[in-house]
Amino acid sequence: MDSKAHGTDWDAVVVGAGLGGLTAAAYLAAAGKRVLVLEQFSIVGGNSHVFRRRRSYEFDVGVHYLGDCAPGGVIPSILSGVGLDKRVEFLEMDQSGFDQIRVPGASVDMPAGWQEYRQRLTAAMPDEAAGLNTFVDVCSALGDEQRSALFEAHEWSPADIAGRTTTIREWGRRTLDDLFRHCGLSSRARTVLAAQAPNYGLTPQQATVARHTSVTDHYLRGAYFPAGGGQVLSAGLVEVIEAHGGEVRTRSRVSRVLVENGAVTGVGLENGELIKSGLVVSNADYPRTVLELVGSEHFSKSVVRRTENARMGMPWLVLYLGLDKDLSERPNANLWWYDTDDIDGYFEQAGAGETGEVPFLFCSFASLKDPHNRALCPPGHANLQVMTLCPPDYAWWGVDEGPASDLSYRRNPIYLRRKQELIESTLRAAEKALGPLRDHITHLEAATPLTHERYTLSTGGTPFGMAEWGGTARPGTATSIDGLHVVGASTQSGNGIAGVMLGGISCAADILGEPLLASARRGTVFGDADLLPERADGWDPRDVCRGSVRRTTRKPSRLETLAGTTG
Repeated sequence: MDSKAHGTDWDAVVVGAGLGGLTAAAYLAAAGKRVLVLEQFSIVGGNSHVFRRRRSYEFDVGVHYLGDCAPGGVIPSILSGVGLDKRVEFLEMDQSGFDQIRVPGASVDMPAGWQEYRQRLTAAMPDEAAGLNTFVDVCSALGDEQRSALFEAHEWSPADIAGRTTTIREWGRRTLDDLFRHCGLSSRARTVLAAQAPNYGLTPQQATVARHTSVTDHYLRGAYFPAGGGQVLSAGLVEVIEAHGGEVRTRSRVSRVLVENGAVTGVGLENGELIKSGLVVSNADYPRTVLELVGSEHFSKSVVRRTENARMGMPWLVLYLGLDKDLSERPNANLWWYDTDDIDGYFEQAGAGETGEVPFLFCSFASLKDPHNRALCPPGHANLQVMTLCPPDYAWWGVDEGPASDLSYRRNPIYLRRKQELIESTLRAAEKALGPLRDHITHLEAATPLTHERYTLSTGGTPFGMAEWGGTARPGTATSIDGLHVVGASTQSGNGIAGVMLGGISCAADILGEPLLASARRGTVFGDADLLPERADGWDPRDVCRGSVRRTTRKPSRLETLAGTTG
């Protein structure tokens, strides 16, 4: 490693170590830049990290399933470009029905492939076949155009762009609600088609057709789960960064991005340390980046106004459950359960805080997806998450601001009452959806939006970033400040694992001036894969993600022990 890497000058500083920041950092490090990654929490990975309980259970915070993970898929291509193609195994879910959609009056088991999906939809709702076919025609064409643009746009001429993006130009920026109306679809059909909208946290009135299609097309190319859990993704990227001379530090909260004369000069840490760099990539929450870390004085009035008025995607309540039965009778599929056929009304109800009876659940069964991972649960047990959307407003939870502002909320009586009521109503719904559970529960804890914000510092405790940004497209990775780039769930590439990783590689591509994704898909490996460390028996991705300085710590801190706990 260059001796300068031990000083205060770095070629690039990445603020925040979610998968967007880690992906950008890995590609910059593989290109020869000296990269420092700064993460405020004790484990890197953001929503890809896992936590453990009682030496019996291991829960993924945000990785529930991945799409398009066959060779040549988006995530495998990103990983292979930095030498990780042999280091992550993707396990197939049930490709004939990886998402079970249950709506009153209609059931659809979502398969891989647009045509297979079309057949399932029209079989379930034959009276709406014409509208459903129109919907699939638009979305499948748009999905093909988006994928071609993703891998090939760097080679297109202006004429190519016009000719190859006709559906994107006609429908991409219109809302999902617009498409539903165009197709003349009923409330029931809208609910079935938008059943997975909680994958991106936007209502049909908020989501563009492009956003909905990018997520749907992603999973219709096959559904998978990473063997060993989401932490293996972040651990592999950490190995790349460190093998190429970079450093990953945890418990290193950045309090300020330093700007002089319209250009980045470095960052300041909460402990007073200053780190110089002319290149900063912020994987911090976008509103927090603009309004707090950098400061509104450095951005245009329009950017500041849109950011101040941005609406965030809806957050989750998550129940992490261990059961003393293995659920082996279930298929290897997620369950999207609705006790209503009016998804528009459901979003209004959830946003308003009407949670007496929960009419929607997403259920993810980790122990079915990764059955050989003995860390997930004891033999004969099950590991699952039951999730529902919940109100995004702090006031509903009895607080004025979130824990990112150092607010103490965990003994707030309104918060505790709201949380317990929502847990109880979610459990009632889970027993409607899955059958009797309570007598089989061996572990139960809940995470609210305030829990999520405490660990990731995301505004409103949402993993989805901004839902609305002043009526315009989400920001790209470049900014008006020289040397400042942004990645993460609020940027144009979108939320979710694939979305933020795409944002990370796109950011690195802009900085380096190379079509990294297209090259990686063709087999180019950046950097030197031979530098990656051997993985000994018992290799622990969570240990890799502690940060280089803390990796040798023998005992976990109290915060690590509590990571992801009820609160």
